Amino acid sequence: MKWKKLGRIFDPIDYKLANNCVEYAQSPQALVFDDFVRIYFSTRERDRTGKYLSHVSYVEMSKDFRETFNISTRTVIELGGLGCFDEHGIFPFNILRYKDRVLAYTTGWNRRVSVSVDASIGLAISNDGGLTFQRIGEGPVLSASLHEPFLVGDAFVVPCADAYHMWYIHGTNWSRFTNDEPPDRVYKIAHATSNDGISWQREGRQIIVDKLGLDECQALPSVIFLNGQYHMFFCYRQPDGFRECRDRGYRIGYAFSEDLKNWIRNDAEVGIDVAEDGWDSEMLCYPCVFRCDDKVCLLYNGNEFGRSGFGIAELEDPKIKSTSSNIYSHIKRDL
Repeated sequence: MKWKKLGRIFDPIDYKLANNCVEYAQSPQALVFDDFVRIYFSTRERDRTGKYLSHVSYVEMSKDFRETFNISTRTVIELGGLGCFDEHGIFPFNILRYKDRVLAYTTGWNRRVSVSVDASIGLAISNDGGLTFQRIGEGPVLSASLHEPFLVGDAFVVPCADAYHMWYIHGTNWSRFTNDEPPDRVYKIAHATSNDGISWQREGRQIIVDKLGLDECQALPSVIFLNGQYHMFFCYRQPDGFRECRDRGYRIGYAFSEDLKNWIRNDAEVGIDVAEDGWDSEMLCYPCVFRCDDKVCLLYNGNEFGRSGFGIAELEDPKIKSTSSNIYSHIKRDL
């Protein structure tokens, strides 16, 4: 594959965001309309103690991504209540259409004591075209289990002919890599299916092989159907030193599949990497691949996990683009 970077298209510093948020536009996720694209992202507010809370916002842009029409000025989805899985934030926010509604699979997170955070996957529904969302319940639809004990999140959901398919991450361990630093988490990509989009059956295995060793961290899978195959883009990094060292930070990885379950990793074919300098010169993370009319596009964050916004790239391979079709064959059941 070969991607042409079109540059950074959104910097949150340039706008007044809802919920007193400043900086950060993490995990951009696209919802394509007839004449514009709405891009959801997670941004941050500081609470009374100075700690971050993650909120969902969106920006609406022209389909060439050169013009901004609108940015959300009110709360898209409220944070969870006291003690809930999403009390302290929602990040990321996976969007898909369902008949006349818009669904969002959320990653809700909450602070812990012995480690910094835990996470679970929730489901919310919009009845106003994606402007606001309401949870189907106060709890998650996928959370910690016997063999996936913490940090379940980063859902990417596709409703296919046989079932709903979800790719997500789960934590495998917390480890101290240095004596003077708090423990860091390790997580892997997994797969689950559902008949209704609410109750999920886990496959129970890591589906993307490690490149950097057993403690490689894999995050935010995004899947598209092109040229008769399924293609997954995700990000991966070293388990420690990733905040300070360029060579240990996030990069975008790639895998392909014939059946949505068995994946062959081939990062050499991903076709995109960090720049020599600028906003995406230290890391690439949180990819979102999607169709926009006759284009295949890739949204992504750069340095500091999206602190200065997100950019976009366009697939340049005409063979892949001309034989593309929609991964969404049909929605199986009502929610």
